[in-house]
Amino acid sequence: MSLMSSLYIGVSGLQTSNNALNTTAHNMSNLDTQGYTRQQAIQGTRNYITNQKYADKNWIQTGLGVNYTRTRQERDAILDRNYRRESGRSAFYDVSSAALEEIEYILGESNEGHEFSVSLIGDHNGGNSKDGLWGAIQELSKNPTLSVNQDLFVTKAYEFITKAKAVYDSLCTYQDNMNKKVLTDVNNINKYAQEIEQLNRRIMRVEAGQEHANDLRDRRNYLLDELAKIGSISYSEDPSGYVSVRFEQQDLVKGSMVNEICIYKDNQTGFYTPYWKMLAKFKLDADGNPKVTEEGIESAKVYKLTEQISSIYDTDIGSLKGTLLARGDHRGTYRELDDINLDGEYEAGWYDKNISQSIVMNVQAEFDKLIHIVTSKINTILAEAADRASEANPNSTYLRDENGKPLQLFLAMVEDDGTPETSWTVRNIIINQELRQNPSLLTFRLNEHSEDNETMEALKKAFEEEIYTLNPNVETPLCFKDYYQNLVSQIANTGYVFRGIQENQEQAMDALAYAREEIVGVSSDEELTNMIMYQNAYNASSRYINVISEMLDHLLSTLGR
Repeated sequence: MSLMSSLYIGVSGLQTSNNALNTTAHNMSNLDTQGYTRQQAIQGTRNYITNQKYADKNWIQTGLGVNYTRTRQERDAILDRNYRRESGRSAFYDVSSAALEEIEYILGESNEGHEFSVSLIGDHNGGNSKDGLWGAIQELSKNPTLSVNQDLFVTKAYEFITKAKAVYDSLCTYQDNMNKKVLTDVNNINKYAQEIEQLNRRIMRVEAGQEHANDLRDRRNYLLDELAKIGSISYSEDPSGYVSVRFEQQDLVKGSMVNEICIYKDNQTGFYTPYWKMLAKFKLDADGNPKVTEEGIESAKVYKLTEQISSIYDTDIGSLKGTLLARGDHRGTYRELDDINLDGEYEAGWYDKNISQSIVMNVQAEFDKLIHIVTSKINTILAEAADRASEANPNSTYLRDENGKPLQLFLAMVEDDGTPETSWTVRNIIINQELRQNPSLLTFRLNEHSEDNETMEALKKAFEEEIYTLNPNVETPLCFKDYYQNLVSQIANTGYVFRGIQENQEQAMDALAYAREEIVGVSSDEELTNMIMYQNAYNASSRYINVISEMLDHLLSTLGR
């Protein structure tokens, strides 16, 4: 090989080292860039010149230097997939744990909420024995004809139903807040999908030549990470660099198209239901515009929330699914614990299928049942007392209003047409304003001027009689006093389980994140080491060129005379 040709070998070393130094500098400058993937300069030998060939020994060849073949992203596809799956699962249990913590706060278990237990059974930690409805009944039983005790009984009943409404309304408000999160997640899914499709186009244009769109790929990988937190995804890349994405087993990005997820808003609850626009059935309204109906999205819903939630089947992935499950699709009531559906008809398995898996709806239904059984039981006891007095004396007005009807401490709100609402739920129960203004109407004094101790015993027994259960799947009989405590314990135990799963998921995700970061992350120490190595290589190539240059100079100036 001539000395002039040798110069090209040195130049190849200079160029390659320079490009490698630029790659290292690029890594260093993006040390804290979100979603950045470490890049590595890949070098390859240039073709050899074969001077002589031998059949029985090595050929005589001369190397032509080094090539800077490409800049490669350091990623592990298996770690990426595992990390994205576990991050979605972690997001699911984050939502569930947060929902249970919020419910505990609403019920007053953080000592900052409504403290509903005080309004029901009073404060048993050194507080006033007259606190709560139960405390008022105990005081009333000591002297039922005393107006002060009668007033206390009605007042505590009013506080009980007022705080019950506050608790239930807070649960509904939390549902509404989660509903807003559903809209946010769906908008983010569509936004990420649109950007991924745009990045696909740009990457294909760039990589159609000799360049590699590494920074564009970094952004696309970041979007896939974010999308995986919202829901279960799968994806594949074709030879042209185009990534197709499936979200919850349906195509989201495919064939240069983005399949949009739309939102259906329920007219009664205002709850959002995500559905696939491509699968929905539309009807034309009076103006000829397409309009989606509840029936039209039934087969187009993104999620089937009645399916079993299990890590085995990967059905516990994504913050959106966690939010939809925790929120539910309506306001839970006590009737649904008895498998009464929204149409007021019995439907076997309704509770297990539609209520039990929703954290908020389950608590709403169980809490509503407590209010229902307390209010209806007290009203029943008062009505039975009035009936007993009438049996003894048909002309008795004991515990009856001016129309001769039994006095009721709790009433149901009426519809606009003046008829009572059929469902005796916490949201439509009110205190009897006549008794609120004049508690002495509850005289609890019989015609013979004796105290109505039988009614007092019935009221006390109502709070101590163990005949109620939290839901169809719980067999332990409970009284009023224990019902609420068991409701709180159930929430606490469920929260403990979810927090345990969440912590395990965080550990698994952190381990995967750490393993992935070892590959994709930029280490300043490692990059500085590479920088020194490439700098030395550059200097070596430079010195090599200087040597060749001196040899040429010597040949031309000395031997060429």
